[in-house]
Amino acid sequence: MLRAAASAAAVGALASGCARAGTGASAVRVTDPPHSEGAGPPASSPGAASPAPAHAARPPTRVPGLPVEIEHGPRDGHAVALTFHGRGDPALATALLGEAERAGARVTVLAIGDWLDAHPAMARRILDGGHELGNHTMHHRNICALPADAAYAEISQCADRLRRLTGSIGSWFRPSQTQRSTALVTRLAGKAGYPHILSYDLDSLDANDPGAPAVRRTVVDGVQPGSVVSLHLGHAGTVAALPPILDGLRRRGLRAVTTTELVT
Repeated sequence: MLRAAASAAAVGALASGCARAGTGASAVRVTDPPHSEGAGPPASSPGAASPAPAHAARPPTRVPGLPVEIEHGPRDGHAVALTFHGRGDPALATALLGEAERAGARVTVLAIGDWLDAHPAMARRILDGGHELGNHTMHHRNICALPADAAYAEISQCADRLRRLTGSIGSWFRPSQTQRSTALVTRLAGKAGYPHILSYDLDSLDANDPGAPAVRRTVVDGVQPGSVVSLHLGHAGTVAALPPILDGLRRRGLRAVTTTELVT
């Protein structure tokens, strides 16, 4: 059961949170995002013993007319996107995905490349649950402080892992250790094939491990229609908080969808 899985995996779970503070730069807005490059064809079903067919990996999402850096979706709808920093104990990640699926929710996981190297099966597990997969850099360094060649390597190396495992470089790119991108990182992400930077408008603060009730309160009290919420895999409190978060969203007439569904 969830509590047993979460408590058993909690010891040694990686507390690898993203920085809450932005770089101070405002979201970059353009009307014609850079052309998406490098997305391979969808991967074929691996033939795993799953009762449902494998879900194909999506290419990078392009939404003409939206800003290059997306912080939230439409405020007049009834959907939100729960987005997860992809690193940590795979048992906790699997438990969290299972809780989402039992509730009929879909999430977006921004995976770190070295996590995919260590746990390559997680890429297909995320997709086969109907969730969305994206790029959160190769090593989760402070990408906005890196020189251009090192920053591009962080983006492109994770993209290479995603392509090899799924056939696509992922639907989204989110910079590491920052809420907002810089002009340089935005340009490098476009070069790597990502038309948009995925930011967020609500930080759950779950990386600080405040406990499941605190995570639930932060999300349920702060969420708005269209919100993109930042959360983390690898934290037992987040796994325990997810069912009451989803219950709270339902009581407010909101549902959790992938980021692509939210903005399209």
